[in-house]
Amino acid sequence: MGKLEDKFALVTGGSRGIGRGIAIELAREGTHVAVNYRRDEAAARATVEEIERLGRRAFAVQADVAEWPAVSSMVAEVLDRFGRLDVVVANSGVASRAQAVWDVDVDHWHRVIAVDLHGAFYTCKASAKHLVDRGSGVIVLISSVGADMCGPYGSPYFVAKAGVNALTKALAKECAPAGVRVNCVAPGLIRTDMGDRLMEFHGDALVSSIPLGHAGQPEDIGRAVVYLASDDARFITGKILRVDGGAWM
Repeated sequence: MGKLEDKFALVTGGSRGIGRGIAIELAREGTHVAVNYRRDEAAARATVEEIERLGRRAFAVQADVAEWPAVSSMVAEVLDRFGRLDVVVANSGVASRAQAVWDVDVDHWHRVIAVDLHGAFYTCKASAKHLVDRGSGVIVLISSVGADMCGPYGSPYFVAKAGVNALTKALAKECAPAGVRVNCVAPGLIRTDMGDRLMEFHGDALVSSIPLGHAGQPEDIGRAVVYLASDDARFITGKILRVDGGAWM
């Protein structure tokens, strides 16, 4: 029996990359998963099929998390199909262009903030009351160690992820009296499309800055989410778990 046997989860941005790794690791531990996607329906269906091969229920649900009506409808659909939610993972995100603050296009700034920060807020807003009313459940947000490092040429992303860290702590305090836990995983460099682009841009220096000497894999973030969602972390809330090979100490 898995650590999350017969739990029901929603993973935003669950079709690819870190989100896919989270969805599959949750399924390995017994969770049925709703896989959110924005554009890549084929990737979402592939993730659903992998979850089903693990013997769990799954379905894909389309929504742009930057839009509140879409997120509200998505969560309502998931609740209608599953009947309840036990685990909510606010993972959706987009990267910034590599630009100095004075070169950042205003529309690009707003798009990154809309997906990475507003999307996390909308996901929590639409789902947290359901968990609080039930008196059980877990929310896990995904930020980034970039929120700690705040390097040059990525301000929209770093600002948004710092906001996700703050949202985690505020929501954790609001949900704790009901027994609902809220935590955050902050990945370092992970081998995804986004991570590979970063490695191409920064070269070997990026990997050499990691004490463990290599990038992580999406399943590394998935295992961290499983831990925080399970009873193994029953006395943990309001925390930022940095999974980064030691890059930020």
